[in-house]
Amino acid sequence: MSRLDFTPYRRTTVGFDRLFDLLEGQVRNNSGDNYPPFNIERRGDDEYRITLAVAGFRPADIDITAQQNLLVIQGRKRDDAPDGEMLHVGIANRGFERRFELADYVRVDNADLADGLLVIDLVREVPEAMKPKKIAIGGQPALEVVKDDKKADAA
Repeated sequence: MSRLDFTPYRRTTVGFDRLFDLLEGQVRNNSGDNYPPFNIERRGDDEYRITLAVAGFRPADIDITAQQNLLVIQGRKRDDAPDGEMLHVGIANRGFERRFELADYVRVDNADLADGLLVIDLVREVPEAMKPKKIAIGGQPALEVVKDDKKADAA
């Protein structure tokens, strides 16, 4: 069993510790079932992509459900009868279910299936009310939304 190392992601990401803990735990607990294989990549400060290898599945065979902090991807096995007699079956054609715990404010932006790869783009959008605000000292009523989190951390 290979161990996934999320250390580089943990250093540069705030608020996703729970996501990485759950992913690592799922890999540990489900080491026997690695179907379908998947990648998780960070594409920007608040953009992520999950790619699953689902060769042989059509868009109609796959259901993607996002509810609160849970993303569930299910593939249904088709019962296509072959035209001839199968001498060897080496291509996986079984149903699957993959679950991903998402961090707060992460939503599915897009999903696409091409060349046997299901690509799901995720975006983290923190509501304005939850973003850090700079508070003026000295009785000035104006509040300024902090645009760059690094500036807020330095203050």
